[in-house]
Amino acid sequence: MHLTLRFIFIVVLFLLKEYYAFPADWVINPIIPTSLPDPTIIKGEDGFYYLYATEDVRNIPIYQSYNLLEWRFVGTAFTDETRPTFLEKGHLWAPDINRINGKYVMYYSLSKAGELHTNGIGVAVADNPWGPFTDKGKLFTSDEIGVVNSIDPFFFEDYGHNYLFWGSHYGIYGIELSNDGLSIKEGAEKKQIGSSLIEGTCIVKHDDWYFLIGSAGTCCSGLNSTYHVVVARSENLFGPYKDKKGRNALSNGFSMLLQGTDYFVGPGHNSEFVEDEVGENWVFYHSYINDEMSS
Repeated sequence: MHLTLRFIFIVVLFLLKEYYAFPADWVINPIIPTSLPDPTIIKGEDGFYYLYATEDVRNIPIYQSYNLLEWRFVGTAFTDETRPTFLEKGHLWAPDINRINGKYVMYYSLSKAGELHTNGIGVAVADNPWGPFTDKGKLFTSDEIGVVNSIDPFFFEDYGHNYLFWGSHYGIYGIELSNDGLSIKEGAEKKQIGSSLIEGTCIVKHDDWYFLIGSAGTCCSGLNSTYHVVVARSENLFGPYKDKKGRNALSNGFSMLLQGTDYFVGPGHNSEFVEDEVGENWVFYHSYINDEMSS
């Protein structure tokens, strides 16, 4: 059996209009046929889209596209000399790219397998989406913030305030950041918004609703992976988030959003939503591909 981990995408046009509904129009996947888990994406001031993903050997690869369909590798966020070091010999996972006060700000996870109490989240800054990124060090480690397995950061700006959300199967939490996004706001306290069911969270706002999206199940077991994407919504950023049946996300109340097929196995850890030139929304995610299904 030949098993390949590839990055794929799907177009989600009506998700926020009809609450958890997918459109009839689909786009052929995958768009980048190589291992690029945990994608994050931004549109640069130059008009190009930039995609970043987990790939420890290459120090977080960066891809560029003009149309969200055709991508080319343009470099890495770090080099072996500039990669973050607040956790010795830690692995770089799950970046999150944003533009804050004219700077490109990347949050990242630094983790050692099995060391759930020492891993943490850091931040780096660049003047351009292709870098070079300068590491600004850690925001916090799991022990310091009091949340086991503090990885998978997601930045969200709301009414002029900056927030960071994070967590991986030990609860999803959020906290307010400083104006430049490079530190926790003085006096801010974390608040839990989701249960231990999910990881790889992102939040999408549409009209008066906040949509909390995360990945549940096992991410990394090849064709036995059970990864899938779920969602809940709230009228307030910090909840309570509830699924279609009114169940609270703090008690595993999530509705199914995206699940795998025999060919695309274990889809998950989706990006934020991206609006294209004609106002349509796209979401990016990774998946295993069962190559036997195509033979």
